[in-house]
Amino acid sequence: MQEWLTMTAADLGRGIGEGKIDPVALCQTYLDAIDAHPLKDRIYARVTADRALAEAKAAAERAASGYRLSPLDGVPISWKDLFDTAGTVTEAGSKLLEGRVPDHDAAVLVNATAAGLVCLGKTHMSELAFSGLGHNPSTATPPCVNNEAAVSGGSSSGAAASVAFNLAAAGIGTDTGGSVRIPSAWNDLVGLKTTSGRLSLEGVVPLALKFDTVGPLCRSVEDAGILMAILEGGTPADLRHADLKGRRFGMLRTVALEDIRDEPRLAFEAAVEKLRNAGAEVEEIEVPEVAEAMTLATSLFTTEAYGLWRDVIEANPDRMYEEILMRFRLGKNHTGPDYVAAWAKLDALRAAYDAATAGYDAVLAPTAPILPPDLARLEEDHDFYLTENLLALRNTRIGNLMGLCGLTLPTDTPSCGLMMLCPPNMEEHLLRLGIAAEEALR
Repeated sequence: MQEWLTMTAADLGRGIGEGKIDPVALCQTYLDAIDAHPLKDRIYARVTADRALAEAKAAAERAASGYRLSPLDGVPISWKDLFDTAGTVTEAGSKLLEGRVPDHDAAVLVNATAAGLVCLGKTHMSELAFSGLGHNPSTATPPCVNNEAAVSGGSSSGAAASVAFNLAAAGIGTDTGGSVRIPSAWNDLVGLKTTSGRLSLEGVVPLALKFDTVGPLCRSVEDAGILMAILEGGTPADLRHADLKGRRFGMLRTVALEDIRDEPRLAFEAAVEKLRNAGAEVEEIEVPEVAEAMTLATSLFTTEAYGLWRDVIEANPDRMYEEILMRFRLGKNHTGPDYVAAWAKLDALRAAYDAATAGYDAVLAPTAPILPPDLARLEEDHDFYLTENLLALRNTRIGNLMGLCGLTLPTDTPSCGLMMLCPPNMEEHLLRLGIAAEEALR
């Protein structure tokens, strides 16, 4: 049964459907693995064992009767600790919300439960989701699977670690500036950033509502497609017969390749060459609007975040991690007219970006220009923390600013991801490209 811990969610679902895997035994195997793992308290904020076993028992009864709610009915997954869970503490990684117990499940958790998914528990995260590093001295800092002395990436840090350390079949996180894709890349997982507004944010502790998105961190593109459909309450994309032959990709040079470290650069170049070998056409492109949009990031993200959290933060600022507190307070520096003007400019830049990239199936970039930073140095060196945090989110933020959907895939190099970006609401197209690229990258 230990082999279950490394299987994709889709393969587990198929095993349940074929009668080869008992959902209760599967759930207990995961709960036992969590309980025995030396890093469990750095990954899970809390485990919902009673709920998980009850849901697994119901899934087993359905499987025995030949009636299943979805392809993943009975599969155990984890949830980032900003998704409301009825009767279970949900604190979004912050002492400001200590002891907060919601009355209802988040809408996407309701959909997942209705599809038979099993809730293993809540995973640690960056405080209030406002960091791409995943370091959180207020609660816990999950480790990177490739280097336990390094951070796992944020803000969905524990979500990634739960899957990478074989303590969940998949994790559900959020992505405001890269918070699904960075931890996925650094832990060699597939991560899907959905289009803003596609998946419900009801019952999700917010950071910046105009940028917040929900998405899965998992072991395969197939898993990502099925999970997105379940969270949406829809039908999974048909990923059969996907092919890269004749597909046109734009390799983004603007911003995305600046100040990139050697390992991510070499991994990206090797991955692009594999796509070419599989029949894809890849052209280098410059899109000046990307650089212009990056200059608006601080005024847009921090203004909205501070506007949402100002009263709560300023009532108890000493309860926050200083680095995150300072980042929120940057929102003080921008006026209402500044914010409105920035959005007006961004809307124009988005239109120009769409026109510049319209001839391509997707735009390619390294998911992150750096490797996971050392935790001890982040704690000791403020300037290093600032530099690495900004660089970590630099490439992924392109997708959020431009309103795109995005997918990160693991490469041959540990903690180095290949990112694909597509226009809004084209996740099904992106997933078909992704599953073909996944095969090519193997």
